Amino acid sequence: MSFVITAPEILAAAAADVAGIGSSLNSAHVLAAAPTTQVAAAAADEVSAAIASLFSGHGRDYQALSAQAAAFHAQFVQTLAHGGAAYSAAEASAVAAVRRGALAVVNKPTEALTGRPMVGNGANGTAAHPDGYDGGILSGNGGNGYSQPAGSGLPGGNGGNAGMHGNGGKGGNGGSGAPGTAGVAGAAGTNGGNGGAGGNGGSGGTLSGHGGNGGLGGAGGAGGNGGAGMAGAAGVAGVNNGAGGNGGNGGAGGNGGNGGAGGAGGAAPAGTAGANGIGGAGGAGGYAGLAGNGGAGAAGTAAHPDGGAGGNGGDPGAVGIGGTGGAAGTGGIGGLAGPNGANGGVIASGNGGAGGAGYTTVAAGANGGNGGAGGNGGQYGNGGAGGAGGLGWFGAAGTNATTPGANGGDGGAAGNGGNGGDGGQGGSIAGNGGAGGWGGAGLTGGNGGTGAVGAAGVAGVNNGAGGNGGNGGNGGAGGNGGAGGAGGAAPHGTAGLNGYGGAGGVGGNAGAPANGGAGAAGTAAHPDGGAGGNGGDPGAVGAGGTGGAAGTGGTGGLAGPNGHSGATVTTGGNGGKGGAGYTTVAAGANGGNGGAGGNGGSVGNGGNGGNGGLGWFGAAGTNATTPGANGGDGGAGGNGGNGGAGGQGGSISGNGGAGGFGGAGLTGGNGGTGAAGAAGVAGVNGGAGGDGGDGGNGGAGGNGGLAGPAGPRRTAPRASTATAGPAGSAATPARRPTAAQARPAPPRTPTAETAATAATPARSAPAAPAARPEPGAPAASRGPTDIAAPRSPAAATAATAEPATPPPPPAPMAATAATAATADRSATAAPAATAASAGSARPAPTG
Repeated sequence: MSFVITAPEILAAAAADVAGIGSSLNSAHVLAAAPTTQVAAAAADEVSAAIASLFSGHGRDYQALSAQAAAFHAQFVQTLAHGGAAYSAAEASAVAAVRRGALAVVNKPTEALTGRPMVGNGANGTAAHPDGYDGGILSGNGGNGYSQPAGSGLPGGNGGNAGMHGNGGKGGNGGSGAPGTAGVAGAAGTNGGNGGAGGNGGSGGTLSGHGGNGGLGGAGGAGGNGGAGMAGAAGVAGVNNGAGGNGGNGGAGGNGGNGGAGGAGGAAPAGTAGANGIGGAGGAGGYAGLAGNGGAGAAGTAAHPDGGAGGNGGDPGAVGIGGTGGAAGTGGIGGLAGPNGANGGVIASGNGGAGGAGYTTVAAGANGGNGGAGGNGGQYGNGGAGGAGGLGWFGAAGTNATTPGANGGDGGAAGNGGNGGDGGQGGSIAGNGGAGGWGGAGLTGGNGGTGAVGAAGVAGVNNGAGGNGGNGGNGGAGGNGGAGGAGGAAPHGTAGLNGYGGAGGVGGNAGAPANGGAGAAGTAAHPDGGAGGNGGDPGAVGAGGTGGAAGTGGTGGLAGPNGHSGATVTTGGNGGKGGAGYTTVAAGANGGNGGAGGNGGSVGNGGNGGNGGLGWFGAAGTNATTPGANGGDGGAGGNGGNGGAGGQGGSISGNGGAGGFGGAGLTGGNGGTGAAGAAGVAGVNGGAGGDGGDGGNGGAGGNGGLAGPAGPRRTAPRASTATAGPAGSAATPARRPTAAQARPAPPRTPTAETAATAATPARSAPAAPAARPEPGAPAASRGPTDIAAPRSPAAATAATAEPATPPPPPAPMAATAATAATADRSATAAPAATAASAGSARPAPTG
């Protein structure tokens, strides 16, 4: 059947064509290996790297599948080349049983003598006896050689020879080479085993028959993959500046095994020689081992604030070399050499380790540590990112003053932010540069301390003046931001981004100023009140820190923003209040003057002036005791003390202080009672009684004190217009006034009105002297007490006398006019009140 349906020559030619197609495919796979297994990332981010790794993995999987397809293709070629042998075996199997019985009688003696049957086919080879047995001496085909299992690398068994008539047996296929083992921990992979040679075909019959085809050579084993390099150890702070360890290099891939040689075709003296076996395909080279990533740099510590540099990434191992294809068999017809194996794929290099972050020292004004530089990538790896700079810590707050009048302490400057680390360089063959680290931000400067309040005045010491308030401390400057790290260079990739500069810190706020001390109140020894102390000034604001510079060398970094200056104090540092004038409790004593209010600081209000002391009651006149003697004159009441001037408002903003109220002059002493006239003596001067003594003159009321002038106001941008405080109003000495109240004089009228008129119709009292003009006080707006100050500069108005009527009951604080004497005497009018008093005069009582 095989001689009718099949033609071995055509099958051999078809096998050669298919083998050529396989060789072309293998060459294409080799060319596509590098660009498909090493896909470069589109950008430096993790997503792009993951996508590139995914596609590279697909490429490596394809190369592995293509190697398996090549092995399958070689087996297909072998099957096609030996198709004719299968038809021959099928034809013989149908009559094998009948022929074995008939030939057993003939073959046994011959087999016992020569080891070959007389007629019949030789047995096929086995694992124990790989060569096929020879055919019968007269007639019979040789047995087929044993085909070795895959991975054994053993040669195939030879085909048995035919007798006088018959075909030689087919040579067995060589076993494929064993695959190499993968390397471990950066070690190289082992080489793949060589494929076994194909068995030779048996010789054809000496009179007729074809030689057996040679067996196919076994494919070489694939080389083992190189071992992955170990990742570098993370840096340890304080050891080697905290630098991370370098990543280990990947192990080299194993070489592919060589393909086995095809078996030689069997000779046929009288027929057709068998086809040579096709050489086995070379084994695929092993993949290069994965390279280790560089260790991350250690973060800074308190003892070593700068972050450590990242370790450099390892390089991949060398790729395994594909095995050489097996040689074609010799001596037969048309065998082909096997295709060479593909080289192993390249694995990406290790990436550089990230630089350690700079340490943030939690201490006032401490500078941030610098970030560590990123490690360089291996040949195909990406550079590590630079570490971020540490924060510059807050400045210390200024101390608050505790000693009266002392200045507040200045706030401390904030620390500068650490510089960001430079990004690592990309690989020398492929790989992106690492991004530069961000500079650390400078934090807020310390606030200035608060000044202490001025000491209160002490009577008799420095005229009782209060101490000046302390100035507020200056705010500390904000810390400067750290510079961003430079992006890593990349000879064949994308340069890393520059780090952003750190933001500048905010300046410290100015310290609050203190108020001036209050002036001491007057005493008996020092009746005038002391002046109030001046208010303190606020401290200067802290300047904002400078933003950090962007990194250089990469792309797109930005400088950090500058910090804002601190806030200034807009109120505070008020002047101290003037001390009150002393009221001396002694007949006719003058009241002490009020102390002036202290001036406000640059943004403070002026202090209020102190109130004047009271002028005390006049002494009462002595009563006469000698008959007909005049009573003693009453003593004049003491003058009220002048009110203190209000302090000036601040030079930038602040209201002037209100002037103090003038002290009231109290009531003059009552005149003494005159003695009764002596009784007449009979017969002397006609017995007329003696004249009664005149009553004493009443004492003059005390003058009211002058109101203190209001302090001037100050205006400044962003401050409300200051209003001067009200001037002190005059005190009214009479509790129960009966005369008409004085009216304020028109503006710029310094003269006084007339004094009181005579008391009684019978006598005319001389006019009281006019009040003396007083120095003018500046006009002031209505103050918080709602008492309107007179617009006239201290003009006094005398009271107009009432008509002669019986006097009202005497009041303790009421001022009375001069008392008229007898009908033939004239009473002396009381002096008019001085400026700032609103007292009224009362008529003299009738005799």
